[in-house]
Amino acid sequence: MNDGANRQAKNRSARERLQAERERQKKKDKRRRTLVVAAAVVGVLGLAAVVGLIAANTGKNSAGGGPVIAPSGATGEDSLAIRTGSAEAPSTLVVWEDFRCPACKNFETMYKDTVHELEAKGLLKTDYHLVTLIDGNMGGSGSLKSANAAACAQDAGKFTEYHDVLFENQPPEPDDAYGSNARLLELAGKVPGLDTAEFRRCVEDGTHESWVGKSFEAFRAGDFRGTPTVLLNGKDVLAGQITPQKMKEIVEAAAKGGGTASASPAASGSPSAAGAPASPASKAKGSPSASRTASPSASARGTGEQGAARE
Repeated sequence: MNDGANRQAKNRSARERLQAERERQKKKDKRRRTLVVAAAVVGVLGLAAVVGLIAANTGKNSAGGGPVIAPSGATGEDSLAIRTGSAEAPSTLVVWEDFRCPACKNFETMYKDTVHELEAKGLLKTDYHLVTLIDGNMGGSGSLKSANAAACAQDAGKFTEYHDVLFENQPPEPDDAYGSNARLLELAGKVPGLDTAEFRRCVEDGTHESWVGKSFEAFRAGDFRGTPTVLLNGKDVLAGQITPQKMKEIVEAAAKGGGTASASPAASGSPSAAGAPASPASKAKGSPSASRTASPSASARGTGEQGAARE
């Protein structure tokens, strides 16, 4: 009798221990799940914070709030464009670009000679709008300071030469070398007659930085896809697959009174151009594309003479 009672007591004790162990395991599992959920929440919130920070900084204007001083000869709406070529030229090229933008350099490398040739013949005028898109995306101040220096070169009548030097010597996109005034002044030495006391003072004082900031505000308000944005007589050069040869034909036809023949515009996506030099920013082989997305749609706002809608 006692043996039976002892066995029952042992069995009951074993069941109780097992039950207690199960309860402890349940509590342990619950704590683990709580920690996992908490960690997941923290991770999501952290990711949201990072994404929010990137979104907030994308395209953020780094220009100061000083007086807006346009460079000599600035033209277009609110004097936000620097014009090269004859004002009487029948065709107009509008270029929005950033000196830190690799795709902008690709565009300049491919189209520069054609643009210079057409301008020299009096057939084309070009309105350059300088923006600071890469500063907002990558950090730094190279877009702003190089644009200011280019505006200072415009004051000295050396915009085209210095503009070309800046793109020819463009640092890698993450490298904010153009944030150094010393580097910008060094490059001015490559343009005969530019490195003067007046030019140095303009660069070091950031004379046109607020003007650059206003130009970037116009870019953002224009709902452009990114840089470079290039419009020839209202047609998107890159999205429309207008090669340098096609550009020449369009401009020459316009000069002869033959209208402004255009290529079929691309339906959507980043601008591209057949045959352009390849770059990390390219979407298709050899075609420059928007270096950083600024907004989902595109238009031709932002210059007085170039008001036609992009197609």
